[in-house]
Amino acid sequence: MKYRMNIAGLDRDLPLCKVSDDLYIGAFVMFGDAEITVACARELLARAPKDYDYLLTAEAKSIPLIHEMARQSGAKEYFVARKGLKVYMPRPLHVTVRSITTQHDQDLYLSGEEADKIRGKRVLIVDDVISTGGSLRAMEDLVALAGGTVVARIAVLAEGDAAKREDIRFLAPLPLFNADGS
Repeated sequence: MKYRMNIAGLDRDLPLCKVSDDLYIGAFVMFGDAEITVACARELLARAPKDYDYLLTAEAKSIPLIHEMARQSGAKEYFVARKGLKVYMPRPLHVTVRSITTQHDQDLYLSGEEADKIRGKRVLIVDDVISTGGSLRAMEDLVALAGGTVVARIAVLAEGDAAKREDIRFLAPLPLFNADGS
């Protein structure tokens, strides 16, 4: 089963993936789709506030998006909250999150060097899909721990009830699905 939708002016067929017996989600994966990545970056930048210092996303599906947003906007640096601690991440900040797509707790890390850069700065949080808001909250927590300020939250898609939120900007709503695809 697939769900056809228009995203940033482009039609895409999203495969429906089982989360539970009675809940399916449309899988939006930007990896390998340069056309949708470029178009979404352009459209998100048009909706983003102009008064931010850094872009931040969580590993991994939004990395091509944030990279393209940085390229289009002329930003020289952006940050990725990593899912695992790396030896090259001194003095890391750490939060735990549960995402609908992973269905278990995940850790997110930001290096101390990145946190130092964020301190006192305005951060734009970027995601591919906001659903329950767990990843979003985790990134907000990392920014707060670093001493920065979140100026806006933007995503390509807002899934389910996330589309009703007034604190996020997004390109299109993505419904949740029943087992029969309805």
